[in-house]
Amino acid sequence: MSLHKQLRIEEPVCIAATGDACGEGVLWEPDAQCIYWTDINRFLIHRYSLQSGALKTWFFSEPVTCVMETSRKDTLAVSLGSGIALWKPGTDERHTPMFALPGWPFVRCNDAGVDPGGAIWVGSMRNNVGENGDPTEAGGSDGLLYRIDGTGAASEWRRELGISNTFLWSPDSSRFYFGDTLQNCIWSYEYDLAGRSIRAEQPFFQGFERGKPDGSAMDTEGYLWNCRYGGSCIVRVAPDGKVDRVIELPVSNPTNCTFGGQHGNVLYVTSASPDRGRWERFGGCLFALETNVTGMSANKFHLP
Repeated sequence: MSLHKQLRIEEPVCIAATGDACGEGVLWEPDAQCIYWTDINRFLIHRYSLQSGALKTWFFSEPVTCVMETSRKDTLAVSLGSGIALWKPGTDERHTPMFALPGWPFVRCNDAGVDPGGAIWVGSMRNNVGENGDPTEAGGSDGLLYRIDGTGAASEWRRELGISNTFLWSPDSSRFYFGDTLQNCIWSYEYDLAGRSIRAEQPFFQGFERGKPDGSAMDTEGYLWNCRYGGSCIVRVAPDGKVDRVIELPVSNPTNCTFGGQHGNVLYVTSASPDRGRWERFGGCLFALETNVTGMSANKFHLP
């Protein structure tokens, strides 16, 4: 008999109608009880306060793809098109990037995450964002997977990637999950905490027919919640790689998700607007789905 509780999920609710071109890189910040996320094509970072309902937006000069916590008070790490930089939202102080992506602007950073050892893992892809934010053609296999330490030192871990998405670790820190949207595959790796290294790649979830894998969240039961870009849904995937549940959404392009809220049981989901020539009422909104499971807390990028 399964020891896991019966999953309960409320209907998704739009809590911020920002109309993002490509909402992404979502972070729950527990101390301030707020949600950060980006709009890649409009070069924006948004922050929504759960307590006040206030929304604030910051403008950047290039694509911003992900927001991550750090070990330094009032300092976040942001994945830019050109690399990884530190940012203080309280004063809008922006530091010189600590990691410059080789090949920018032909390639750009995409999704990223912080491992249990405190290092950032970030994937690159062929740049599909023009200088003014207009979408350009993606494709190819120009992307790489990098690990960035707190000193800014970088190491390569995989090559020949299309669009890097999903950066998660199992609750016991023994496994790393990472995907390629264009290959419709999320892989599983053995993760060594002491060496902050990965090995033994194997397919974990691949070939699902609805949409393509975008960003994901991990719950405390070890289930992976994967946003399906173009598939109008989120798939909850069991630790053995089998589909546990499909959660329908009122948008074509859910992009990324994270758990948060006062009790850690609310899934916050970003989305992208539909392709040109189409219209969706909730396209590009930030959604909240209340569940009866809790999510894993975000790891913090360890700075010296």
